[in-house]
Amino acid sequence: MNSIHRWLCNSAAWKRTLEERIPWVLDGVELGHNVLEVGPGTGLTTNILRAYAPQITVLEIDRTLARLLRKRTSGAIRVVQGDATCMPFQDAQFSAVVSCTMLHHVPSKELQDQLLREVRRVLQPGGPFAGMDSLESFRMRLIHIRDTLVPVNPGTFRSRLEGAGFEQTSIEVSAKCFRFCAHAPHEQNLAA
Repeated sequence: MNSIHRWLCNSAAWKRTLEERIPWVLDGVELGHNVLEVGPGTGLTTNILRAYAPQITVLEIDRTLARLLRKRTSGAIRVVQGDATCMPFQDAQFSAVVSCTMLHHVPSKELQDQLLREVRRVLQPGGPFAGMDSLESFRMRLIHIRDTLVPVNPGTFRSRLEGAGFEQTSIEVSAKCFRFCAHAPHEQNLAA
């Protein structure tokens, strides 16, 4: 992330936005006991998620952010530095996976789709993958100058989730973002 983006993601305004949006994202979603958050960034989302699940693991690609998050949470959550397109976790390890405004940071549509397949692989049968991402806008492009920005189109995201093997997919678009929820099949077939 560029410096403007890092500042924004640590701001009080963004924290308030997340405090409003995450309950909307997780409304009606049963996370279970062992949740993976993909791409927590500065950890504002993680702080909110802690009220929803007893055990949280976060996977963050940025070494510095992972180190800072590990230090800030003092072992209350498991912080793993790694790439979400090749997750260092066993198959069917997590009861749920959550992703909040990070998919557009994955540098290509193909890698985003690989991330979706990895999420499905690490989810327990029937487990939900819930999250949100920002809608493309002029402001979003400004924030991402000299930063990775591959917007996710909510109109085609359902088919991409289903292509990765998810079922019971729902997408809801609001003014500035969209939320999604999809489930791993109850009978896990990782060959898909």
